Amino acid sequence: MATLHDRSAAELLALYAARAASPVEVMHALLAHIERCEPQIAATWALDADTALQAARVSEARWQRDEARALEGVPVTLKENIATQGTPVPLGTAATVLTPAATDAPPAARLREAGAVIVCKTTMPDYGMLSSGLSSFHKLARNPWDLSKNPGGSSAGAAAACAAGYGPLHIGTDIGGSIRLPAGWCGVFGLKPSLGRIPIDPPYPGRVAGPMTRTVEDAALAMTVLTLPDTRDTMSLPYQAIGWRELELDIRGLRLGLWLDAGWGSPLDPEVRALIEGAANAFEAAGAIVEPVAPFTSRAMADGMDAFWRMRAWLEISALPVERQARVLPYIRHWAAGGAALSGAQVFGGYSQMGALRDAAVAATKRFDFVLAPVSPVVSFPAELASPLDDPERPFEHIAFTLPFNMSEQPAASINAGYSQTGLPIGLQLIGHRHDDLGVLRLARAWEHLRGPQRPWPLSA
Repeated sequence: MATLHDRSAAELLALYAARAASPVEVMHALLAHIERCEPQIAATWALDADTALQAARVSEARWQRDEARALEGVPVTLKENIATQGTPVPLGTAATVLTPAATDAPPAARLREAGAVIVCKTTMPDYGMLSSGLSSFHKLARNPWDLSKNPGGSSAGAAAACAAGYGPLHIGTDIGGSIRLPAGWCGVFGLKPSLGRIPIDPPYPGRVAGPMTRTVEDAALAMTVLTLPDTRDTMSLPYQAIGWRELELDIRGLRLGLWLDAGWGSPLDPEVRALIEGAANAFEAAGAIVEPVAPFTSRAMADGMDAFWRMRAWLEISALPVERQARVLPYIRHWAAGGAALSGAQVFGGYSQMGALRDAAVAATKRFDFVLAPVSPVVSFPAELASPLDDPERPFEHIAFTLPFNMSEQPAASINAGYSQTGLPIGLQLIGHRHDDLGVLRLARAWEHLRGPQRPWPLSA
């Protein structure tokens, strides 16, 4: 039987309702587990045990008064770039002046209002611009499945915390793969929703917040709360009362695309290819119609986005006092400095590749109900590296399969496809049409049924 810290959010709510466990008992068990594991994993920041226990006591009292809210007493972590009132937002870099946040960002506000207990913030790399647990501010985050390996990023701590059993609900952010990549490398479920589905502050093209959980059911449960409206997100979608927990899907007759060649980026590892093809075969055997998707993105698109993001980073970093610039992770400084010599025409051309990626992704996927793809072309890499290639001149070779769907605003999820020969998880990406977030959750739930039982979670004792 799972220990309290390993229970899903749905299981915890059932236990609380039956008076078989209390939020305070769960928080004590969770804090003890984090204390045992955190010296190895380094996934957390701003963990205040006393504050978490006090919030758990408030939730316990609400359950006793029959006043429990939607997520009453469920532990949750938030990526540290999602502001929580009174806690600084370092953005993963030692260059940040640590000023306490004035208010909760929308995801934090919705979770508190629903009675969830915020345990801590989770770590990220400098400015969220790495798919790595490497940071100039935080300790080096590691993959719970193999401590010598990287959890990925930029939602590094969130994915590591989820796999390590630091509670059931974790919230990350994603602008090029920052939820899906670490979810894939850590073997957890991560949903990048349609742009604007979950209000976020500040909003930005391609940037979303989303749940990272061990089960699709828990992600659906989180969506019932996270999608509630907030006027601070000027790019948010109109609120819809969607039946997020209605997850069953008949996959017979579904048209699924299989995308195995991005058109650029690192070559697809044979182990990754085999597992993604195996998933496609399982869907086909269950009655879906699977057809290949031709490459639809290009090196020009990737280089354009690189130029635009470099200039954005260079403007931000070069505006800092010299002594603070020196605190930024050297890899990021080197990468951003490439923006200094770019012309206005080059930056505008790079920005235009957002539209090119959007058009290409929508055109390539529109004839399918969903598309199956790898999350990353490679299996996890050494923990100390900034990226699989560790080369700031080739920083995005591993995001070729994830980046298009940020720009196209389509929902996409990572779910574990299986394991490498060395026991490392490999992610399957599920992509839906814009605004069909529920459809992606349903397809992911169908894959949970097809995939069958998984290996035991690491550090679960």
